[in-house]
Amino acid sequence: MPVHICCLLFILLSAEVASAGGNTTCYSDGTIFVREAYAIKGVVEVALTSGLIDGTLKVDPAVGTTIVNVDINQVRLDSRSDKELVALTEQRQRLEDRLLALATREEIFKSAAKSQSGKAPRKTKSNPDPMQTIRQGTDFAIAQLETVYTTRRKTEQEIKKIDARIAVARKSARSGEGSARITVTPAHGRVTIRYATSERAWMPHYDLHLAGDGFARFQFSAKIVVNFSGYLQRISSGSLAESTTASTFPVTQGGSAALASYRFPLSEERHVDGIFNIFSGRLTNTSPQHLPPGETVLYKNGAYLGKFRFEGLSSGRSRVISMGI
Repeated sequence: MPVHICCLLFILLSAEVASAGGNTTCYSDGTIFVREAYAIKGVVEVALTSGLIDGTLKVDPAVGTTIVNVDINQVRLDSRSDKELVALTEQRQRLEDRLLALATREEIFKSAAKSQSGKAPRKTKSNPDPMQTIRQGTDFAIAQLETVYTTRRKTEQEIKKIDARIAVARKSARSGEGSARITVTPAHGRVTIRYATSERAWMPHYDLHLAGDGFARFQFSAKIVVNFSGYLQRISSGSLAESTTASTFPVTQGGSAALASYRFPLSEERHVDGIFNIFSGRLTNTSPQHLPPGETVLYKNGAYLGKFRFEGLSSGRSRVISMGI
């Protein structure tokens, strides 16, 4: 009986070793998986995460191991899940386009409101009451701004709902993972498997620190939205195509990774002291990196003031950001 127990324990331990844990690096447009695996009776069976990108699978034999054959069983998403993810992604992109258009409209009507309020009243035959005309023009511009802010708030709420639906759809789709069956010699040979998937596992997150000195400290981090059980995760703000050169960063226990910290010029800064936290200012991206849209937490002299959505900013460009307006 003790001999049988020892044999059973050996088999269980061998099965555990045969599919050891690995590591992942999550990029802005996908994820790279790397893991080692040991063969049992000359065969390595490895599960492949859904969304495998064609042409990225590599099986590297260890010293003394020879690969005899590799069979891939890639399970595609069912048509319903596939169509749902495509539709949700397209819908989210349209909402992001709407936010960009709203940002442009906001700039236009802000300029119009300033222009109207700064006009000197001049009575003419065609304009006998210039003050009323100015007030009407200003009221119209402000009304349009209110419409922009309302539409932006609703759009941001829609984006959050879609993100939640995308996460659920991807989680359901992940049940259809593919697999690789690798035949090797000798019977207990070892291989390293590497492949990439289209899974985007993180979302941009920012912390904006104000000090009132004409600059802002802008901290860029990644917030993990997909955890890969059994894998050690790292994050990169680069793309899969930049994987050989882009920097990577470890994920903390809190499920985030610090990617970069910048000190950007902040002009036209405006604060309103009171029960409601109101802020606006023009931020300039002086870094060489494009900053994607993401949720932002605002701090002033260390005090938390709230959250707002940052619409993204290309290198060398400026954008008015605001909260509570």
